[in-house]
Amino acid sequence: MNRPLWEAMLNATHVGPGTRLLDVGCGGGGASLLVAARGAQVTGLDAAEGLIAFARERAPNSEFRVGDMVDLPFADGAFDLVFAANSIQFAGDWLAALRELGRVCVLNGRIAVGLFGPPEKVAFRAIFETISAMLPEPLSGGGPFALSGPGKLEGLFEQAGLSVLASDEIDCPFGYPDFATFWRGTTAAGPFQSILPVVGEAQLKLALRDAVEPFCCGDGRILIRPNRFKYVVAAG
Repeated sequence: MNRPLWEAMLNATHVGPGTRLLDVGCGGGGASLLVAARGAQVTGLDAAEGLIAFARERAPNSEFRVGDMVDLPFADGAFDLVFAANSIQFAGDWLAALRELGRVCVLNGRIAVGLFGPPEKVAFRAIFETISAMLPEPLSGGGPFALSGPGKLEGLFEQAGLSVLASDEIDCPFGYPDFATFWRGTTAAGPFQSILPVVGEAQLKLALRDAVEPFCCGDGRILIRPNRFKYVVAAG
């Protein structure tokens, strides 16, 4: 479902044969597969060992490592492009993470960061709001929209010493054939896994059934849209 964002970021940075790309927060390797299909050399990094194991199975010819985006285990200037889709907003230190992305990028290379756009343009915010209302305390770190405000991500790039070249938005509709698939896919994400023990599976499932009701189609499908994502491209 994030493929439109990934493709837009890869197109904006002209990824092709020979590009050395680092996929920061690669998850299960979805974007990494698209990178490899373009003939680029991809290295993926994620904090979750289970997701890295899955990415290695899906793309055995690419390199994947477990690591932290604020302390990347790579040499200075090791990559032509550093790519981070829907991950930077969850870093413990946003500025440190962006500086790390810049450090491992070759001089005059490219850094591309994508994340949720403004909440009013993201229909999936209804899901986040439902969960937030169930928590005894607000989530730390600002949540999925922490860097989505106008100019906020661009400002952090500048603070990190990186020159912003372009920014844009793309729509990523979230579609599911049924509620069971929605439930499995949504609760598999790291933030939801940390919330489940606090809220409880049965209670969360009931609340999410109500939250997706406005997005249900007559045939049982769930289509959540529009979901605007933004991405920023900067020079290393």
